[in-house]
Amino acid sequence: MPSIKDVADIAGVSTATVSRVLADKPHVRPQVRERVLAAVESLNYRPNLVARSLRVQKSNKIGLIVADIQNPFFTSVSRAVEDLAYQHELSVFLCNTDENPEKEDIYLDLMQDENVAGVIIAPTRQTASAFTEAIKLDLPMVIIDRRLPGVGIDSVLIDNVDASYRLTEHLIADGHRRIAAMFGMDSVTGSQRYQGYAQALKDHDLQPSSDLVIHVNAREEEGYQAAKQLLNRTQPPDAILTSNGLLSVGAFRALHESKVAIPDEIGFASFDETGWTTLVDPPITIIEQPTYEIGQAATELLLKRIETPARPAREIILKANLVVRNSCARH
Repeated sequence: MPSIKDVADIAGVSTATVSRVLADKPHVRPQVRERVLAAVESLNYRPNLVARSLRVQKSNKIGLIVADIQNPFFTSVSRAVEDLAYQHELSVFLCNTDENPEKEDIYLDLMQDENVAGVIIAPTRQTASAFTEAIKLDLPMVIIDRRLPGVGIDSVLIDNVDASYRLTEHLIADGHRRIAAMFGMDSVTGSQRYQGYAQALKDHDLQPSSDLVIHVNAREEEGYQAAKQLLNRTQPPDAILTSNGLLSVGAFRALHESKVAIPDEIGFASFDETGWTTLVDPPITIIEQPTYEIGQAATELLLKRIETPARPAREIILKANLVVRNSCARH
């Protein structure tokens, strides 16, 4: 199917000029308009109806607000959003909150000022005030990664409780009993992953121990320091579970510096597939989140919301994949 870029290439103009011609806007020279229309006819080009409706209503931009662009999870989600937006002749306005609620509010206001057609957002907190206001302002929105209870907004999530349960249960099956875990502080996602961890322990007649559970900001350095603390316990853990890709980097670095043998001395497992997890020895057992699918599904929901503003809110829950490698089972 020919795209607007194909038309622009044949006509020797920019895609913006093609858009102006198709929208019958002024300030286009007659000869340029003729070249564009000739290219449209030769390619049998049909403008994207979703993109056209967006331009009539607001703009051909959508917003994407992520909590931490350094987190590989959000990098992959962003790529999927951009890929699908490009197919629909849309551009993506990306903002990063650093898990800061004040920045989140500022960027939501900015999205409205920029007159974007809609927003995909990973919220930094559980309060719904900013999103309620956004709904009042008729801003189409899709939530990713974190559920906001009681707010009628489209959302795309993974089953965090189930994923954490399966990862913990795998460590138990490999003979580990003192399983330490790191979870994001003040995070809905972290709370859900703690639930899965705690339930798996209880279902196998083990009790979560306060000296083995650490709630921290989801940063590499925090993971490093938390792992150091765990190793210095009078009774150190026999396994460590990290609920975030950045935490896993820091924790693994601490284990490596301390010359801890994985998995013979301590088993290690984490959320999130990143490039390094298959390069180290042993490769790391992980929960692989369907990040690209999350971005795709969120973008599709947003386009549908823009086309049909009054439709009921929909929640999509995707399953994560347990990838078993060699970092848990003792030899």
